[in-house]
Amino acid sequence: MKPSRETISAQVATALHEDIGSGDVSAALIPNERSCSADLITRQDGVLAGTDWVDGVFRQLSAECRLEWQVSDGDQVQPGQLLCTITGPARPILTGERTALNFLQLLSGIATRTARYVHAVTGTQARILDTRKTLPGLRSAQKYAVTAGGGHNHRMGLYDMIMLKENHIGAAGGIAHAIKQARARFPDLPIEVEVEDLDQLDEALSASPERIMLDNFSLDDLKVAVQRASGKAILEASGGITLESIGSIAATGVDEISVGELTKNIEPLDLSLRVVG
Repeated sequence: MKPSRETISAQVATALHEDIGSGDVSAALIPNERSCSADLITRQDGVLAGTDWVDGVFRQLSAECRLEWQVSDGDQVQPGQLLCTITGPARPILTGERTALNFLQLLSGIATRTARYVHAVTGTQARILDTRKTLPGLRSAQKYAVTAGGGHNHRMGLYDMIMLKENHIGAAGGIAHAIKQARARFPDLPIEVEVEDLDQLDEALSASPERIMLDNFSLDDLKVAVQRASGKAILEASGGITLESIGSIAATGVDEISVGELTKNIEPLDLSLRVVG
């Protein structure tokens, strides 16, 4: 889900403040009345994400900046392709260049990587999920980029789903007791429980959580888990997922696969903004 306009505006404002500080002393050398046009292009193929953040950068710097996009979030782009033309006062265009590119490169890199994982599970029922392994302050932006690449969002934070992992289970006195406590305390929230072997899977199934995370299961055990669960809970495979392994994991029949790599180890898309007039 795309963050609200207010959230995007706040993220942009923070980034601009970090970069500009007391003022852009380089752009100050340009005559205030000077106007220009700049082309935003890509040097790599990939999936675009982050146009609203780019719009937000130049909107906050000057109401006179005009952006004409040739593509939309979720579109596949090719090397050398014109993405957007920006026209307006030269100073704000030069000031906003790096911040705008940082947002667009980051989010497009996430969308591009996500699309590769989604493609790798084509023909299976598995959905690709993100995780909470995100940059502080940019989680909503990064999770939006995952959806632009065809993936799906897991929980946003610690408040919208009960996630019972190993330490929670140990502190609560076991899987069944932890789930019982969760049901009593937060009856309207979905529950997911992490299990590490088939015995724990059976224990979790007996307590009927909505979701079960299969942590670092072998392919053989994933297949057994799918048979045992048989629609009783949504099964999510997790742990050490790579682009090379995800196809085999999806073929076991699990419902979802969470991939920390989508938002953790990011390779930004190579983009460039060039003043052309």
